[in-house]
Amino acid sequence: MRTFFLILIGGSYGLLAAAGVFTVLVAVGLVPRFAGKTHTAKYVLVFEEMVIFGTLTGCILSVFPEYCQFGAWWQRQFPTAGFWLKSMGNVFQGIFGLFSGMFIGCLALAIAEMLDSIPILSRRISFRHGLGLAVLSMALGKVCGSLIYFWTELHRTA
Repeated sequence: MRTFFLILIGGSYGLLAAAGVFTVLVAVGLVPRFAGKTHTAKYVLVFEEMVIFGTLTGCILSVFPEYCQFGAWWQRQFPTAGFWLKSMGNVFQGIFGLFSGMFIGCLALAIAEMLDSIPILSRRISFRHGLGLAVLSMALGKVCGSLIYFWTELHRTA
């Protein structure tokens, strides 16, 4: 029974985290912006599916790393392909880094543009006093969470 509740709670937290990621992507309008800039609006659904696929793949790779080590499997299957395998690994890592950097850069720019809308929203809802304190509180919360994460070495307990 305890295992069932742990699975239920862990799955719920995972769904909440995924919902947060997708909410940020929807709020900043990243996918429609990509479609608009590349003049490929008819493929918006494909872009959205690829974002979901990438998020799920990243989740699986981070939760089950022992089952996702394709390089180790490849070396066991073909033990004589050492140099070729390392070269392909470097090429794959370079391609992955390029696309990850492009995505993070676009996401950062979209968030920066969204931050321009915060003063407009605060004027419309008459939230004039304390906006700086609210933003500072969010930033301090992120800093405290990061410090606790690295201080307790939660990243090492996989």
